[in-house]
Amino acid sequence: MPVALVTGLGGFTGRYLAPLLEAQGYRVVGIEALAQGCPYELRVCDLLDRRGMQTIVDEINPTVVVHLAAISFVAHGDADAIYRTNVVGTRNLLEVLAGCGKPPRSVLLASSANIYGNTRVDPITEASPPEPANDYAVSKLAMEYVARLYTDRLPITVVRPFNYTGVGQSPNFLLPKIVDHFRRGEPVIELGNLDVARDFSDVRTLADVYVKLLEQAPAGEVFNVCSGQAHTLQEVLALAGKIAGYAMEVRVNPAFVRANEVKVLRGSPAKIQTQLGSFKAYPLEETLRWMLAA
Repeated sequence: MPVALVTGLGGFTGRYLAPLLEAQGYRVVGIEALAQGCPYELRVCDLLDRRGMQTIVDEINPTVVVHLAAISFVAHGDADAIYRTNVVGTRNLLEVLAGCGKPPRSVLLASSANIYGNTRVDPITEASPPEPANDYAVSKLAMEYVARLYTDRLPITVVRPFNYTGVGQSPNFLLPKIVDHFRRGEPVIELGNLDVARDFSDVRTLADVYVKLLEQAPAGEVFNVCSGQAHTLQEVLALAGKIAGYAMEVRVNPAFVRANEVKVLRGSPAKIQTQLGSFKAYPLEETLRWMLAA
């Protein structure tokens, strides 16, 4: 049976990716830094423990690898942890994979559309120049450069997902926070920057795209994963309010306002559409209805 090794399997994206991989006939094995309630086969190992990862890779001999593990919350306060996990941890993984007896036939690395920062390009293509505006974005761009050092030894594909959401995402993120307030019938919500627009996708779309890319293994390529549509925060609140049946008062909390906030992020899905032909996409309203009903 082919083996799919997924770092960060117990996280938000991994929970949707794993069943799709199983449906494709893979034995799914995850790597997590801490033991947790994950319904899939799991190995506990920190990405900074290269020897521990070597033992795991030698044991399971992965056919494909998906690297999801990262500190993914932009406002995370520990910059040292962000760089160690997202850059050094990724290098450790690639070094181990490149040195194993039989390298995997496909390696998918999850970067982020945050690397584009406050670019004035609209929509953003894979050729748009990176302008990272926070430590998380810098760490992801650095990860991509690290990956280039291994492209002659590993079939690496990089994905740059724009904002995505769905049932089970942490309320630290914007849309789950809004949905949670509406679900509880809260009359007021405190938010930060209101003048932002984002390209939102459904986590189920990402899982579908990732599996298809693993099978095609377009080594050396970088792909935006996005909808091609940007929704303002006001539009999101209006859509959620329509579904919930009431309007919520919005207050700006200065503590939530980010100085280096990226104002508009809208991606071009042209390249990924050309590569895959088609994949399941969900309108934002359908995703919000799914989240509110959960």
